[in-house]
Parts: sequence; C-alpha cells; structure tokens
Amino acid sequence: MTGFVDAGKSRLERFVTRFLRKGRPKVGLIDSLKAVALSSWVNIFILILPIAWAAHFSNVNNGQNVFTFPSTFSLCLLGIIPLEKLFDYGGEQMAFYLGRDIGDLVVVTLNNAVEATLAIILLRRCELRLLQSTIIGVVILHLLLIPGTSFIVGGARVLHQDLHPHLTQVNHSLLVMGVLSLLLPAAVFTALDRGAEALPDNSSYIVNDATRDTFLVVSRGLAVILLAVYVASRVYLHDPPGQHDTLAEHPDAPLALLDEEEHLIHGEPEVNQWVCLGMLAVTIALMAATAEWLVDSIEFVREDRGIREEWFGLVLLPIVSFAADGFIAIAYFLRYICEHLLGRKTPPATLAKARAIDLSIQFILFWMPFIVILGWWTNKPMSLLFDVFEVAVLIGAMFLVNYVTADAKTNWLEGFAMVSFYSMIALTTWFYDGQIEISEMLNAGGCFIVESSVE
Repeated sequence: MTGFVDAGKSRLERFVTRFLRKGRPKVGLIDSLKAVALSSWVNIFILILPIAWAAHFSNVNNGQNVFTFPSTFSLCLLGIIPLEKLFDYGGEQMAFYLGRDIGDLVVVTLNNAVEATLAIILLRRCELRLLQSTIIGVVILHLLLIPGTSFIVGGARVLHQDLHPHLTQVNHSLLVMGVLSLLLPAAVFTALDRGAEALPDNSSYIVNDATRDTFLVVSRGLAVILLAVYVASRVYLHDPPGQHDTLAEHPDAPLALLDEEEHLIHGEPEVNQWVCLGMLAVTIALMAATAEWLVDSIEFVREDRGIREEWFGLVLLPIVSFAADGFIAIAYFLRYICEHLLGRKTPPATLAKARAIDLSIQFILFWMPFIVILGWWTNKPMSLLFDVFEVAVLIGAMFLVNYVTADAKTNWLEGFAMVSFYSMIALTTWFYDGQIEISEMLNAGGCFIVESSVE
C-alpha cells in the first residue's frame, strides 16, 4: 500500500505518522465541531437529554406526579439514540488516524458501551441473576437478531454477500472458546452429587458457602484466561505473522474490504483526532448517566407488568439497549424505500455487515470476564456459573452462526433462519422461570444482605 504511511518506517513510527497526519492537511477546530454537529439528523434528539434527566429527578423527588415512568423511559431511550450514533461516527473518524484494525476495535468497543454500562449498573446493584441473563441476552442478540436482520436486508438484491474468510475462521474459534468457558462450570455443577434428598433445608443441599467459594475461584480463573485469549486475539489480528501482515491484503479478502482500506489511507477525515477523542469522552459520560436513568425507569415493567425475570434479562433489556441502533436502522431503511420509489437506485452492497458478531465475541471474551473481575474487586459474587437453559441457548446460537458463516458467504435465507431461531428463544424464555439453585449460589458476599432483605 502507498500513501503518507511510509512502509520503510518502523510500525510505531508509521502509527505516529498516521495518527498525527504528518505531511497531511489538519482539520480545524471549528470545522470539526461543525462536522460532528451535522454528522447525522438524529443529533437533534440530543435536545431531549436535559428533559430526560429532569424527568428522572422528578421521579426521584415527586414520584409519577409530573413524569410517569413510561414517559421517563421513552425520553431516556430517545436521548441515547444520538449518543450511539455519535459513537459510530467517532469510531469511523478515528479509523482514519488509527488504521482499520485498531479503528474496528474502537468501533466495536464503543458499540458495546451501552450494554457494558447496563452490566456494570446491574453489578453495582447486586442484580446478579438478572445480570447473567442480560449477558447471555446481549450475546445472542448480537449473534442472531442483528446480523440476521442485516443479512436479510443486505442479501435481498444479490445472490450472496461476502465475509472476510480469514477473519471468519478466527471468529469461529474465538466464539467457540467463549461459549465453552460457560459450559464447563455448568457441567461441573450439574455433575455434583446432590444426595438422596437434596432440598434447601437438607444437609445434603449443594448450595453452601464451600460450593460458592469453589465456583467463584473457578470463575475468576476462567475470567483471567478469557481476558488473555482476547488480548492475544487482538495482537494476532493487528499484527499477524508473515510477509503480508495486513488482513485486508489477504488474497481471499473481498474487494469491498480492500476499497475500504484504501479509503482510510488516502481519504480525508472530517474531524480532528483530538476533538474526536474529546467528543467520545463526553458522549460516554452522558450515555453512562442516561443508561442508569433508563434502568431506573424500566423497573416498572418488571414490577407492575408481572414479566418473568428470565425473559426480562434475556430478551427485553438487550433489545432496549439495541433499540437506539434499531431506530436508526429503521429510519435509514425507510429512506432507502423512498429513494427506491423515486427512482434513485443504489447498487447493492457485496460486503456483508457482520460487525455485530464481533460485538458478541468482544462481549463474551472481554466484558463478561471483566465484570467477573470487577465483582471480585467490589466483593460482588459474580460467577460464570450460568443457568443451564441459558448455556444451551448460547451453544445453539453459536452453532447456527458458525454454520451460516462457515463459507464466508451469507444470503437472506440464512439471515431469516437466524432471526427465526432468535424468535424461538424469545418464545421459550417467556415460559421459563430459571434455576433457583443458580440464584442462591449468587447470594453471598456484598450481595448477601440485599438478597436476604428481599426475601
């Protein structure tokens, strides 16, 4: 590849040259702020943020006298929409300065920000059982519903769309590794001898402090290993061995991926890198607070509507966290329909949009073990001993995704199968109450008093 990045320099020198854009035009402060403000029409919803915050504090001080919980929930959800769009825009702009590999990592991490924030909020509140369900729900949402919908829309006008074959193979291995790390504790717990009368009031009952401590130690060890695997995967993807050390130059890489890399090298960013970093920092702070208000306001759904906790965590919360992206996707789909009816036809994309699968891999290999380690540090007994039903659902989703992407090609029928399986999971979960033993295993440490008081 040619461009302002000199191949004769060391990797660090090339990175610094690219990040600082030495020898290239710089984007000014005013132009950067203008580009951020005009990056999307959904930015107008930022004006809703102060109203959403006012609604939350009104609920805290005055109950539902001024704002009802459903209205506060709606305002917070609308307020998060422009923040998620700014995450996407900021990540795309940083790719000009960081390169495609690191830029993709930034985009994936920012896209997981809402879900990660919700997970940390649930951990802080000792909602550990709900947290486990939400983790599984987020992963299967990104494995099935989001890419499935993308494959349906993207493959409607072409025979098939392409994936990067090398990345697909690596993702298969990483996904299997993450899922099997949850199978091991569940298998051990299932294989334990429960005795002849394994009831909660019986001495042979396996839920006790010794068993809890054992699974906490196992979970924390597995979390450290998973984090090491994720770090190793990022090192490999960024700097694979061999002469051609850029995955975009792989002989089997789709042409659209090569064009994308060339655009990042020779194209011009719209935002200054320092302005972009500052914008992302402010956006993360706003999103973290708004997400917490969102969780506060959505509690009325579980408490007043009688929805099972398992369905609430496995289906509803993950969909709510994705609702902002879904709103944007629906808006762009409607715009495409209008342009098509007006005769403004655009050529179909040949590169499949499967970034959601990368989101699920990062969530299960990085954010899930990070939450376990964070719980260890804050005396919250978060473990990797999940409900057997949740583990089975995750394994099924993994197998379906790996089969669909095995040939590095996708079509609308495979996308429809993925969405259909997600619908099956949602339907089955509606009637499932969860394992009582798993809930009791989480009743320890800094969460013991909270859960005991509820009882």
